[in-house]
Amino acid sequence: MKRILVSGGAGFLGSHLCDRLIKEGNEVLCVDNLFTGRKVNIHHLLGNKNFEFLRHDVTFPLFVEVDQIYNLACPASPVHYQFDPVQTTKTSVIGAINMLGLAKRLKIKILQASTSEVYGDPEVHPQPESYKGSVNTIGIRACYDEGKRCAETLFFDYHRQHKLDIKVMRIFNTYGPRMHPNDGRVVSNFIVQALKGEDITIFGDGMQTRSFCYVDDLIEGMYRLMNSRDGFTGPVNIGNPGEFTMLELAQKVIELTESKSKLKFLPLPQDDPMQRQPIIDLARKELDWEPKVQLKEGLSKTIEYFKKVIN
Repeated sequence: MKRILVSGGAGFLGSHLCDRLIKEGNEVLCVDNLFTGRKVNIHHLLGNKNFEFLRHDVTFPLFVEVDQIYNLACPASPVHYQFDPVQTTKTSVIGAINMLGLAKRLKIKILQASTSEVYGDPEVHPQPESYKGSVNTIGIRACYDEGKRCAETLFFDYHRQHKLDIKVMRIFNTYGPRMHPNDGRVVSNFIVQALKGEDITIFGDGMQTRSFCYVDDLIEGMYRLMNSRDGFTGPVNIGNPGEFTMLELAQKVIELTESKSKLKFLPLPQDDPMQRQPIIDLARKELDWEPKVQLKEGLSKTIEYFKKVIN
């Protein structure tokens, strides 16, 4: 049994990771300041003897004893990370420094939840890990994009300078139960609007693409990366290579919810990427991982969750 720290553990991905780690027989220390994480996501775990919740902001040092660290702490949707962009950058950068410092002191393995946003609005499609990205350093998304890029830099510098055992994963669009209904992400937006019978808002002409990975597949990839061979650091893309336009997604949501919603087109936000699709050859080779859940199945499970949440 390991004692494992999950920062951002009350968030969408973090709470599913806590579930998985408990299921594998570990003790979990869930650390979250509840800025975007929610206690309802971990409510079912609070009575478990192997689970502990600590309300804490990772921009402040943390002194605990653990065997592994998963660093997921950071607002991840544009609505939330643009609400307080300075704090977003601090969470990515200072939070990484504090978690890396803890891992260094304890001489333990640490995994960084990075993001496909490090690729910016990509000029290479689909995106391999070798692509260095196209990011606007002064744009409204930079607090998240550049924060995560800097965190990757810190992880690899700690690895080189202090011989720290690191794992870095680049997460592509992920969806599933426990997404925040108001997080502004396209899947939750479309589902909530469809269930309420409101217009489904599409930015631009709807031809921009995303690749959607169901949360269970993503957590499986994360778990496999943490337990991958010694010396394999990543970064590794974890996401679903199936590519869909926003129009296709909207139509699928309307079909599955049997909604009467109409499509409403709005101007495209600044620096919104036109394409996002991972090359996952490295994950297949090193982790023997690829996503299993098809979009229709995953959307159906997510819709069932939102029916309970918004009614």
